[in-house]
Amino acid sequence: MNYKQTMILLFLTIITFTASAQQADAILGSWANPSGEDHILIYKRGDKFFGKLDWIKFPNDEQGKPKTDKKNPDAALRSRPELGLELLKDFTFDGEKVYTDGTIYDPKSGKTYSCKMTIDGNQLKIRGYVGISLFGRSETWTRVK
Repeated sequence: MNYKQTMILLFLTIITFTASAQQADAILGSWANPSGEDHILIYKRGDKFFGKLDWIKFPNDEQGKPKTDKKNPDAALRSRPELGLELLKDFTFDGEKVYTDGTIYDPKSGKTYSCKMTIDGNQLKIRGYVGISLFGRSETWTRVK
């Protein structure tokens, strides 16, 4: 292979890598749950994707204090505020707009589930499950503009 062929191959490799990274990063940003009462900010750390609760319509409890993670199975974590709580962890981009191998935490039940996410334009399909994807629940989140 001569110099010119090597440079063309290198250029095509860089373009392919850049396009794949841009496709993977399409999930980044803020998403509203179906009720619109919570917004989850999806961000990237290294090659993994995470999401934290960054807006709550009703952030305080009946006493006017910030809602806490009171259903957490770890008693030491029950006093942490829900706002800022990391709900999505360790997702990897699997190609074709799919993110897998992550977990989703439900602060309403205190349970963590395996999870798969699929992005479709301004909609994010979330599938939380136990064991296999067949046994689970789906929601569709909408991108916050």
